[in-house]
Amino acid sequence: MIPITVFTGFLGAGKTSIILSLLPKLPKDYSVVLLKNEFGDVEVDSKLASSSSNLTAVNEILNGCLCCVLVGQMQSALLEIKEKFNPDRIIIECSGSAFPATLAFQIRQLEKDTEGAFKLDAIVTVIDAENFAGYEDTSPTARMQASYSDVILINKWEHVSERQLDVVLDHLHTLNDLTPKIKCQGRDGVDPNLIFGLDSQLFRLEERERHEHTHSHSHPHTDEVQTFTISSSTPPASLPTKAQVEDAILKELSKEVVYRLKGFILLASSDNQTSSSLEILNWAFGRWDWTRYQSTDSETADTPTFVRLTIMGERGPQLRNSGKKVAQLLGAEVIGNDV
Repeated sequence: MIPITVFTGFLGAGKTSIILSLLPKLPKDYSVVLLKNEFGDVEVDSKLASSSSNLTAVNEILNGCLCCVLVGQMQSALLEIKEKFNPDRIIIECSGSAFPATLAFQIRQLEKDTEGAFKLDAIVTVIDAENFAGYEDTSPTARMQASYSDVILINKWEHVSERQLDVVLDHLHTLNDLTPKIKCQGRDGVDPNLIFGLDSQLFRLEERERHEHTHSHSHPHTDEVQTFTISSSTPPASLPTKAQVEDAILKELSKEVVYRLKGFILLASSDNQTSSSLEILNWAFGRWDWTRYQSTDSETADTPTFVRLTIMGERGPQLRNSGKKVAQLLGAEVIGNDV
């Protein structure tokens, strides 16, 4: 029986970082496979995750949501992971719009179909304390994620005042008063013993599972978030530097409109253009970090040669205009519906 831990949380809450911080704290002979579901077609987080020596494998399902259009893909992926790796644990990291009750229903159904080969261990929701009060007001999905959870991890709380944190906790207690709420310790994350081995009590009632499963399909929640790809395979004559991208783009993005901007970009290492590096950009709600991409011998042909970014945010013309502005500054183009 392979335990499955599901991580949910709104876009940019910090799910990948918390998962990666958990892995080094596990026994060295404990094998974990990460199954990721992400908006867009840029495998940013998987590239980061696969660099962790504590992961047995990383599988990624792109361009859709596991609890809606990709139901069959998730079940097939779980069966394939068991057959190929048979790990000690599977971690599913959902897209920012996933509805946890529906995922729980699917896993419990697979549990029955395989006569107990899998077991739902826990639904873990990651909350971004710095931005939760904002997106909780506008996103039914964010409220659902906080409501249907075995444990809530409060991330980025060190960036807010005590009063702001109290407001977030009040909101969370209103949505879900019985669920444990744990503050993450920065980059150190949380103790695995606090979230692994919980034996989910949340979705025991079959009727409730079926109700939520049906409800989420009749009210598609993915409409809350829109996604565009910003891409160019031809580098300009003069590559931008990290400082230029930060000043012209990253500092100017509105976190009320743009939730995430992430992907790959080739940058000049210095103003004199003598060297360059392919960087992974991860921007969320006004904060960002860079990670130098280390290529491997098994590099795929679609690895970007200049820029390939996914921009995600509030559906509407403002996001579209933000994407076009970023693309224009980088000499790239925007790909997606309604461009």
